[in-house]
Amino acid sequence: MSVALASLFVTAIELTGNQRLVLMWPLCLAVAIVYKTTRTEALSSVPKTAVVLWATIIFGMYVVGIVLWAIFGLLV
Repeated sequence: MSVALASLFVTAIELTGNQRLVLMWPLCLAVAIVYKTTRTEALSSVPKTAVVLWATIIFGMYVVGIVLWAIFGLLV
């Protein structure tokens, strides 16, 4: 059992580009929840503001990625 668990840290899991983009969503959601939890005074507003921040982060990262991809395409 421990050998199987240790092999998860030694061998990398192959991920395609789309899988990487989808795995970014829960990571950004966790960052948004933690950030908004530490910054807001009323905990009742955390879910709504965290979702708005999460969408902003995702949108911003996609925009930056598309712009950098376009610049790379123009220069190469």
